Amino acid sequence: MGTKNLNLFSWFSKTKEELSTIHNLQFNPTLELERNIGKQIYDALQGQVVEELLRKIKISGNDAYWRSAMEGHSLKVEKDLLPDVYQLCQDVKTKLHYEENVDFYITGDSSVNAFSLSAEDEGEPHIVNINSALFELMSHDELKFVIGHELGHLINKDSALNRLIRFVFPPETNIPISLQYKIRLHDQLAELVADRYGYMAVENLDACVTAFFKMASGLNLEKMNVSISALLADNNRRLEYFLNDKGTSIASHPVNPIRVQALNLYATCKSEEELQKGMDELISILLKVGDGELDEHMAKFIASAGILVANIDDQVSEDEINRILETLANLKVYPRQFLEEILQGDVIEIFNKAIENILNINPGMREGLLSYMIGIVMADNNISKDEIEFLYSFGSNIGYSDKEVANFVASAIQKNYVPPIEAIC
Repeated sequence: MGTKNLNLFSWFSKTKEELSTIHNLQFNPTLELERNIGKQIYDALQGQVVEELLRKIKISGNDAYWRSAMEGHSLKVEKDLLPDVYQLCQDVKTKLHYEENVDFYITGDSSVNAFSLSAEDEGEPHIVNINSALFELMSHDELKFVIGHELGHLINKDSALNRLIRFVFPPETNIPISLQYKIRLHDQLAELVADRYGYMAVENLDACVTAFFKMASGLNLEKMNVSISALLADNNRRLEYFLNDKGTSIASHPVNPIRVQALNLYATCKSEEELQKGMDELISILLKVGDGELDEHMAKFIASAGILVANIDDQVSEDEINRILETLANLKVYPRQFLEEILQGDVIEIFNKAIENILNINPGMREGLLSYMIGIVMADNNISKDEIEFLYSFGSNIGYSDKEVANFVASAIQKNYVPPIEAIC
């Protein structure tokens, strides 16, 4: 990607109307949630500042590595060398109105896969690689879908954002859990956007669906006499599993039942309202972090208990709120929004019901519940008598004596307490 294109801010700030004009479609291929999360990640990582630094120091070397690998070990799709494949790739570019330079390569690889890489330096072409196994398995239209999908990633500038993330958080570093979930959700939504571009490249829903199943199974479906109706029926059955809260989609790519249905909605819905309603249901699966009923009860406990404990001394501190949000981030992609939703309800009722549900499922979690509440008490390094009395009362309700609660608090003080700076200066 050229230097100009490294700046994602201008892309994130485009309006829905501008994007519709660019793509001239019934439905815009972008997803508002994907763009919003992308901008949030970009801003959180100080994207404009970091990108400028990277342009000055040219630290990556990623471009040269991949271009050398492609030129040295893969077959470049040239007009004179592979005229049919070359024309196929150019037809997809034309269909998507994509005018930036792209070098297409074929790599001898039995895995059913393809990938794209945006160029880092201005004037350099982007890269799209297609593994040779795809040519053995895919029809002409299915290949168009795959190529369109990879060009979709370039159009959507996914590589540029991923490059920023990899720079700020190199492989050996830990990404904060809340940001991990946001990055995963963004990656999954970006795949759904790229799928839409793949559909736009071919406008043949059946070919898109069979391409998914071929990539998932590695099987030649035509030879095995598998019908499109049977594939869609199977997809609907598997989608129900995820919609009924029995499954999660935790990889960087959404599970195929979601991808197939998302593309089916994009191709067949008659109105934006119908499309949005269907997509909201699918995205609700991607928003799930926990795996099971217990996690939802735990999230409600963390939020409600945190609110109650933090309010005991009538001085809710930023440290207390941050402790609640950091804990919630292990169970919710949008912890602050979830906390605000709990605040709108009957917090005490939510708190009592959450404890009842958690201990009915797993009585062994009572120590963890108490420890969390002690952590909120100590978050602001200001332990009040009312807070301790509240812990005694809570401990009694879940089967602990005052002495046992006192021991837990004393241990936490020894391990974690630091006097507030204003108390010693």
